[in-house]
Amino acid sequence: MTPSNDLPAAGLAANTTLAQFRVVLSHTSHPGNIGSAARAMKTMGLQHLYLVNPKEFPSDVARSLASSADDLLNRAIVVNSLEEALAGTTLQVAMTARRRELVQPLHTPRQLVPELVTEAIGGGTIALVFGNETNGMTIDEVRLCNRLVTIPTNPDYSSLNLAQAVQVLCYELRAALLDDVSHLAEKRQLPSHDYMELFYKHLEETLITIGFLRTKTPKRLMPRVRRIVQRAQLDQEEVDMLRGVLRAAVEFERVTPPAQATPEADKPE
Repeated sequence: MTPSNDLPAAGLAANTTLAQFRVVLSHTSHPGNIGSAARAMKTMGLQHLYLVNPKEFPSDVARSLASSADDLLNRAIVVNSLEEALAGTTLQVAMTARRRELVQPLHTPRQLVPELVTEAIGGGTIALVFGNETNGMTIDEVRLCNRLVTIPTNPDYSSLNLAQAVQVLCYELRAALLDDVSHLAEKRQLPSHDYMELFYKHLEETLITIGFLRTKTPKRLMPRVRRIVQRAQLDQEEVDMLRGVLRAAVEFERVTPPAQATPEADKPE
């Protein structure tokens, strides 16, 4: 896990916007799905979890599958009805995969997310509502929502579990706010110009010592070697490693192989 002080400012700003979202799980039957959903939320920066009449909660199974997202479970708000979970929200998004007689148009997450993000930035509170694992959201629950979303899947096999659906929608939200992952890149210390010139000098001397570079006919070998090294964009640690190889190449004790014996059949008479 990346410490928060290593995150770019944009990442922290995304978390602030995502604080305007709440994930609502309605009548969840298996506690493991609650824990997995909490983990999916936290990885994307969402923090507010509402549970409508869960079959089993609190639960050790949920805590186990949350995998260090226990804080979301500890803060989860358990309510008796979906109306309670939606109180104070400005947009209510129903996740549905069923073909129904629906008044509201059906969107994919990617189509709907820009509107949701704009609403969150403007201070609105958005509920992302997910139904029971087996039956999904009821018609009455869907009617309480003013936006509908569905995840495009393989028509021959469209079985997403609850936590997967939560992960997809949360990911789309975060990706819309932040597509910079530069904070995950390795921090490389580049060598100075002087340091590289010492390396090239060391390399040239080594090539001469081992007989690969002939000083009388150097031609274009070293300029070509420079281009190869420059394309590699070596960091200082890598340069140091190669200089170690060069030192070993010079210090290696070379044994001149003995002259091969002349085969009997080829000996002069």
